[in-house]
Amino acid sequence: MPVVEAVFREERGLLLAALVRRFGDLDLAEEVTSEAIEAALANWPVHGVPPKPGAWLMTTARRKAVDRLRRDQAFAARLAILQVEAERAERVAGADVGGDLPDERLQLFFTCAHPALAAEDHGALTLRCLAGLTTAEVARAFLVPAETMAKRIVRAKKKIREARIPFRVPGADELPERLPGVLQVLYSIFTEGYEASSGPQLQRLDLAEEAIRLARILRRLLPPEREVAGLLALMLLIHARRDARTGPDGELVLLDEQDRGRWDRTMIEEGRCLVPVALVGGAPGAYGVQAAIAALHDEAADVATTDWPQIVALYDVLFALTPSPIVALNRAAAVALRDGPEAGLALLDELSNEPQLRAYHPYPMARADLMQRLGRFAEAAAAYREALELAGTEPERAHLRRRLHEVEPTDR
Repeated sequence: MPVVEAVFREERGLLLAALVRRFGDLDLAEEVTSEAIEAALANWPVHGVPPKPGAWLMTTARRKAVDRLRRDQAFAARLAILQVEAERAERVAGADVGGDLPDERLQLFFTCAHPALAAEDHGALTLRCLAGLTTAEVARAFLVPAETMAKRIVRAKKKIREARIPFRVPGADELPERLPGVLQVLYSIFTEGYEASSGPQLQRLDLAEEAIRLARILRRLLPPEREVAGLLALMLLIHARRDARTGPDGELVLLDEQDRGRWDRTMIEEGRCLVPVALVGGAPGAYGVQAAIAALHDEAADVATTDWPQIVALYDVLFALTPSPIVALNRAAAVALRDGPEAGLALLDELSNEPQLRAYHPYPMARADLMQRLGRFAEAAAAYREALELAGTEPERAHLRRRLHEVEPTDR
């Protein structure tokens, strides 16, 4: 039943967050949420989806939670202590953020990305709790065995419980420090969906779409936060190209070869409308600047008519905000299209000793492309081979094999 699946998709995060707030225990909330969904799967196909499915699920889950607590007095006593502490912390936070929250999922966003948790656990908890993925699905997303991911999630929950991390939104004084971690988790999920680390497919559309869905929720919950708008805009503007990024057999199609008629114009327009929201009203943030770059790509009719001077200028701003070899690499590629391949290659050569780029296949791939344009075929072949050794997905490797074939001496 597609309708039932859609209800579960939308309501699960709301239900879980409300139960965590009510009972103060993530494990209990997950268990009774799953039990309530199982009950709905048995009941709704027979009696129909109720007028208020969320309320039906909440009532069922609360009853199951109360039944569990009645059977386990020790568990109930521990939860009572946790709940008192959570309510105390919530009263303090409420004085800072100005009253009731429109959606309790916001608390789970910040709990999943709490600085006390290991960085590798943030994305795993977000996908498990807010996106509703199974442990096996989360494991596939992070390219680790399911057993490893199960241990990681258990460890994170134990840390939350033992450190008594409150399920609350940070106060106004904490938000600037904590929000970037939440946004980074969402962007990491999206980038793995946009370009998978390994496997037979270039894209994991399910992950990219989950990241966008979660970013939409965060945007609704924190409308004044410009970087939330910037991140959502960036995701939309990039994801709008998804259908054109691969060919009929799943092969990689680069930006200059894509059929722009296949780009999702509705999604592009939504992202473009968010860019001014992200950039106006204060100093620009990194996500807002990246969204502005993506918008310039999406607005252009083709690569030749793209506003490369403006893109280079935006990369200058981005590098000032977040100086990194990856930003420098992307800027060099833009300079190559503004000033020619020699100018871009000179900038790439300056990055040759950057440790972060040694295992990053887009770096030798970019160098190979520019050397090929300059007619330096032997050097291009060597760089394509280096990129081929580092590439993680089969579509990328197939693309690099084709490019290598173009520059090998016997084929010229």
